Amino acid sequence: MRRALVFAVIAVFFVAANRVPAASADTDSVVAATYNELSISPPSIDAISICHGFGCKFREEMALTGADRAALAKLLAAGSASAAAERRAVGAAGAWFDRRIGPIAGTVGHVARANREYMFDKRQMDCIDTSRNTTSLLLVLAQLKLLRHHTVAEPEARGFLLDGRGPHATAVLVENASGTKWAVDSWTRAYGQAPEIMPLSLWMTLN
Repeated sequence: MRRALVFAVIAVFFVAANRVPAASADTDSVVAATYNELSISPPSIDAISICHGFGCKFREEMALTGADRAALAKLLAAGSASAAAERRAVGAAGAWFDRRIGPIAGTVGHVARANREYMFDKRQMDCIDTSRNTTSLLLVLAQLKLLRHHTVAEPEARGFLLDGRGPHATAVLVENASGTKWAVDSWTRAYGQAPEIMPLSLWMTLN
């Protein structure tokens, strides 16, 4: 059973690592690439499916309340001046979101960079979980028209074992003015911390 789960998770990573990116970051392509292969409902401004337990093995439905939407609007308002400011605001929203979903998903206190030692612990999240959850948050921000300087793209991945690197996926934003892609990586952060945000080109070179 455990061996089968290991292979299933690796298979998901291989699919992500070898996918050809969409030509544009339209919502339909992002939703298809992010949720269809895992049979997850895409997010809306009313509800988000939260992944945890590695490979999105466990899912919890979280209702987004009016208070949640107001909190996100306040956080993103601080980033309206520029693309750089908006990325900082997205980081703050990511930290808020992690704390918001923790009690619902049972992931309060999850560790940074949870590896295979944690893969049978439903309280932890691998990068499949975090990249999907973060993409869900970004799509909700876009649906609420809170993103002025960025567009949400589908998750991307690096490493596929044969290159000597473990597979790893991240959520992605595209800066509207420059077309630069930015990794929004929550897997490298512990509970309640802002995701790492860096140029995707740099993220791709890391181990």
